[in-house]
Amino acid sequence: MVDDIAESKYTPFMVNRSLSYFPDTVLYANEMNINHHLDHRLQFDFLINIVRKKKRFSKWLKPIEISDLDVVKEYYGYSNEKAKSVLSLFTDEHLTELRKRMNKGGKQ
Repeated sequence: MVDDIAESKYTPFMVNRSLSYFPDTVLYANEMNINHHLDHRLQFDFLINIVRKKKRFSKWLKPIEISDLDVVKEYYGYSNEKAKSVLSLFTDEHLTELRKRMNKGGKQ
């Protein structure tokens, strides 16, 4: 009964992502990613029986926010990837000038 409730709340992507943060479970998460076509019940049964109980806590990794990236993207119409690649070419003075030109007014 408890397994049925836990299995119904099982989301493979989130479970595999959370298990990938720990050295003892990263290979199991990778195996489930390789075999993503398997039924959720099979994946759940595999993980519930193979992963040892242990307190596991880690913060989710978030992408690093680059403040000047938005200015370059908007001014030149670049994509994220293109703006990241050219951002190192700009000096601080040039970025300040771009910020002034992109200023739309209002409270900051």
